Amino acid sequence: MSDPRSAVGGAVYEGYVTVKDSGAHGMITLRGDHAELAEAVKAAVGSGMPTQRRIEGGLGGGAAWASPDELLLFCDYADAAGALEKARKSLEGNHFLVADVSDARAVFALEGSGIRDLLAKLCPADLSPEALPHGEFRRSHLGQVAAAFWLESEETATVICFRSVAPYVYDLLSEAVKGGPIGIF
Repeated sequence: MSDPRSAVGGAVYEGYVTVKDSGAHGMITLRGDHAELAEAVKAAVGSGMPTQRRIEGGLGGGAAWASPDELLLFCDYADAAGALEKARKSLEGNHFLVADVSDARAVFALEGSGIRDLLAKLCPADLSPEALPHGEFRRSHLGQVAAAFWLESEETATVICFRSVAPYVYDLLSEAVKGGPIGIF
């Protein structure tokens, strides 16, 4: 992990929404009984425990609810090994799984006033403001691949996918932006 490389080389596409490769970020999968994980989250990334389908904090230090027994922790890329060890030590004696998945994921930033519209072209989920409020962590699909995303505001969002499909996701988002907004949000 000493020489992180972006999956798509820092690519940026500018349209009605800007699609930007966010580079390397530290990410840790933490699985176990949610009732036992709060102390580990605080120790590892300094964040509070997220409630169901929410994210606390952000890419620089946060935690997202991924499923009833899974969290995704975020930290700086260089801090991932230390955060992993802090989580492990905090959970000694409990049943858990903790793994550094930093190099297995790619992150894209979306910026612009048509983010919901863009994601609606590619995702089968309800993206209305009532169904996807700011800060809700959504796991779904973009096109044919698994992805997760959240909106920080109506003009900023983060998309996470597996590194192996990052070029596909970047191209998919960029091509969808070229088509212009469809105007449903």
